[in-house]
Amino acid sequence: MSDDACKSCSSKRPAGPGEGCSQTIQDQLIKNTLAKIRYKLFVMSGKGGVGKSSVAVNIAAALAAKGFRVGLMDVDIHGPSVPGLMGLKGLLEVKRGNLITPKAYLDNLHVVSMESLLKDPDQAVLWRGPMKTTAIRQFISDVDWGELDFLVIDSPPGTGDEHMTILKTIPDALCVIVTTPQEVSLADVRKAVNFLQYAQANILGVVENMSGLICPHCHGEIELFKKGGGEELARRYGLTFLGAVPLDPATVVAGDLGKPVVLLDTDSPAKTALWAVAGRIVDETGRSLEAAATPGD
Repeated sequence: MSDDACKSCSSKRPAGPGEGCSQTIQDQLIKNTLAKIRYKLFVMSGKGGVGKSSVAVNIAAALAAKGFRVGLMDVDIHGPSVPGLMGLKGLLEVKRGNLITPKAYLDNLHVVSMESLLKDPDQAVLWRGPMKTTAIRQFISDVDWGELDFLVIDSPPGTGDEHMTILKTIPDALCVIVTTPQEVSLADVRKAVNFLQYAQANILGVVENMSGLICPHCHGEIELFKKGGGEELARRYGLTFLGAVPLDPATVVAGDLGKPVVLLDTDSPAKTALWAVAGRIVDETGRSLEAAATPGD
């Protein structure tokens, strides 16, 4: 790129020779990539341990099983769970032109995770904010996602650098908030909702995970962590309740097999509930698109 071309770049940040152009080029690559993706689902939670990654993986797998073209992007830099939940191993491949090929799980479901960039999956990633921001942007600009109906983004818990980067880079992302019914989780989710409202983000709805325990013997329901907390929170904030997913031994079996529970051959309460959540997401994303396309009064 010539010096004259660099002088005409729209980037205004201080930079070395040609660096501002590199930023502008990446911005354009990100824009081109996102233009080929119809819906971007940002799955997040206020705290860890609520099964957010499991929900993200099963939403992606269920959407793919329904026939949609789906990408799954794991931006939990320090603790990626997606490859383990899907039984994916090995490094990502780089094609000509330095484009990264996401790992294929199904013909219409492809995955990118930080773990797939590490030669040793047990290696700790000791990165601060700027490096995490750079990696997440590259997960979009440098990955050959192709045309997708859904890009499901699994995030770390909380409201940190990764979340702010996603919301800034993908302003039309639709946020799916995962919580468990008990107050210790709901308190953190309320902070997450406050963060999203402050960021003027689009909240698609709330999923209540670990909502009761289905006994595998009598099939009765035990309110192990209570029930209904997530639904009540959604009602209080005027958010859509996307569904409740019970604790289910089948989920543990699926995780150990490296297979989403929605793709298991046998039926189970969690499988049924997650299929229903995915169906509700399809309905709500359609309504969200219609609302965005409808001019205000």
